[in-house]
Amino acid sequence: MKKLITTILALVFAASLLAQDIALPAPIRTGGKPLMDCLNQRKTSRDFNEDKTVDNKTLSNLLWAAWGYNRDDKRTAPSSSNKQEMDIYVALKTGLYLWDAKNNVLKFIFADDIRKQTGKQVFVGKAPVEIIFVADKSKMSTSKNEESMMETAYADAGFISQNIYLFCASEGLGTVVRGYLDREGLGKLMNLNKTQFVVFAQTVGYTE
Repeated sequence: MKKLITTILALVFAASLLAQDIALPAPIRTGGKPLMDCLNQRKTSRDFNEDKTVDNKTLSNLLWAAWGYNRDDKRTAPSSSNKQEMDIYVALKTGLYLWDAKNNVLKFIFADDIRKQTGKQVFVGKAPVEIIFVADKSKMSTSKNEESMMETAYADAGFISQNIYLFCASEGLGTVVRGYLDREGLGKLMNLNKTQFVVFAQTVGYTE
């Protein structure tokens, strides 16, 4: 009985370590390959090394390149009327997180590994990182109708996605942006509210 209790306590303690926010190291905002080299090497990858993870330093740099603040209130990618309606969720083996760009923290959402649920292709879930672009209509211009909001969100997500492509080309990572996914089902799985909707997902990992 004593051994069983000890085992249970150890499991509870291990779970508590996983169920927490992840403070990422400060991103490195200089260096990398020249832009023209990155454009020349930009490509889509669909074959990922399942055994090679993306460390927190690289993930921090990637997220900043994608949608970080490069000025007090402005980002590395544009958004319509600077509404900044896009949220970046990160699905890892340890669970689902919402990236807090101001504080560079992955805010813990839940511990389930939903990487395979972020798309319908056979390779989805094999890479260590699945990024999910989520737009919030409550942050968008009130003058826009539903169709216009959707068009804006897709354009803004595209800008962020291209930043990820260029970062991956610079750092030797593979990536692919994906629209073949169950947006409504994934939104429910992520516990999104009524004003939020999934736009795209993007796989990131090593190909070798």
